[in-house]
Amino acid sequence: MNSTPACPPPAIEIAIQRLPNGGGLPLPAYASDGAAGMDVVAAESLTLRPGARHAVATGFAMAIPPGYEVQVRPRSGLALKHGVTCLNTPGTIDSDYRGEVKVILANLGDDNFEIRRGDRIAQLVPAAVQRAAFAEVETLDATARGAGGFGSTGVASASDDTDGAAPVGVGSLAAMKMRRPGD
Repeated sequence: MNSTPACPPPAIEIAIQRLPNGGGLPLPAYASDGAAGMDVVAAESLTLRPGARHAVATGFAMAIPPGYEVQVRPRSGLALKHGVTCLNTPGTIDSDYRGEVKVILANLGDDNFEIRRGDRIAQLVPAAVQRAAFAEVETLDATARGAGGFGSTGVASASDDTDGAAPVGVGSLAAMKMRRPGD
């Protein structure tokens, strides 16, 4: 394995416009030298009830260069500690969108979650876009997997010799109660 650090691609410049509701808020920024995503903060305060979702204002709009997108991703601490995550993850902000960036947050936890203006709510990750063209064919080439879909490759690894018990501290999604807005 090569121990020479990879040379990151050059930074792209993204024009950003602070909107009236974004006054006094920090613009998206990397929290550390190794951060992949730029933290983005809320431009509004609200209470996100359990099972609820809301498009949270950020107070800015962007002009992303052609050939790129900006992905909206959840913050791991909010997800782990509070059950708050982004829906439609990763969300895509297209290069031709010029409206206010909003983050769709959902509260999958059991308690109300308070979002205060200026709280970090998501991460933005710029990414190159690979465009494609579909070529219609009569049949597709055969593979070992074939048409096997969701779950067709299983969950256990080839070296999995556990007794089926979950590791300590890991819960089951099967035990989650599903809620609908208004419940």
